[in-house]
Amino acid sequence: MEFGIIAILVVAAVILFMMVKIVPQQEAWVIETWGKFDVIHQEGGLIFLIPVMQRVAYKHSLKEQVVDVQAQTAITKDNVSLRIDGVLYVKVINPADASYGVSDPYFAVAQLAQTTMRAEIGKMNLDKTFEERETLNTNIVNAINDAAGKWGVQCMRYEIKDINPPTTVLQAMELQMTAERHKRAQILESEGKRDAMVNVAEGDKREVVLESEAAMQDQINRATGQAEAIRQVALATADGIRDVAKAINEKGGNDAVSLRVAEQYVEAFSKLAKTSTTVLLPAATNDAGSMVAQAMTIFDSLKKDNKAH
Repeated sequence: MEFGIIAILVVAAVILFMMVKIVPQQEAWVIETWGKFDVIHQEGGLIFLIPVMQRVAYKHSLKEQVVDVQAQTAITKDNVSLRIDGVLYVKVINPADASYGVSDPYFAVAQLAQTTMRAEIGKMNLDKTFEERETLNTNIVNAINDAAGKWGVQCMRYEIKDINPPTTVLQAMELQMTAERHKRAQILESEGKRDAMVNVAEGDKREVVLESEAAMQDQINRATGQAEAIRQVALATADGIRDVAKAINEKGGNDAVSLRVAEQYVEAFSKLAKTSTTVLLPAATNDAGSMVAQAMTIFDSLKKDNKAH
């Protein structure tokens, strides 16, 4: 009797164990009833299954999965063979389609990524594959999502890890880069020389302008000084003439003028005899008084003319 009770309890415990299941967080369990799809449990927690009639057919992780895309050979548009590998990030969004749409969704997506990558590489030239990796990744993701929608998975992103061209192509690329750097260096050097020549020319031009401005200012200053000197001489001469005229009009002025004329007359004849071998003399050279009187007569005539005017 006790053995029967124990047996019943053991069977009940086994049945309870088979009925109660715990679904982990971020997992989806696909349940089949009599071999046919029934329900999906993906909330996490306890579930109850009827033994024999129900079973857990598939289990899928709802986390983002990393799928390594093996290295493969692809030919570019300009017929260069490249060896490319990458990594794919996918996530199950429909557990039912992932269970019944394809036998292995991750393997299928990896194969699709390889074929899509070869097709996209074939549309580009070699240089574009290095310059537009982001565009290439985006195109592959879009192509995978268009085809893999019925498999219940979604490609979140795709990243190319390495692009390895042949050795000969690498050598040619290195030569091209060296030539390009040499070209840029020559351009920079020539631009530097050009800027230096422009600066020197600008400096020479500025120097000539400054020198011409200095010469012009010097000439202006000299002309101003000469004009001022001439003006001062003229003023001094005028003052002297006015003083002489005033002195002549004073008492005894005529006698002084006569004496001064006689002195200058004699001095002129003495200088003339020293500087020339031929001398023309007036008829009455022995009579200095008559010559002085004649000079004074001329002086009085000029003075009368000035008063008349």
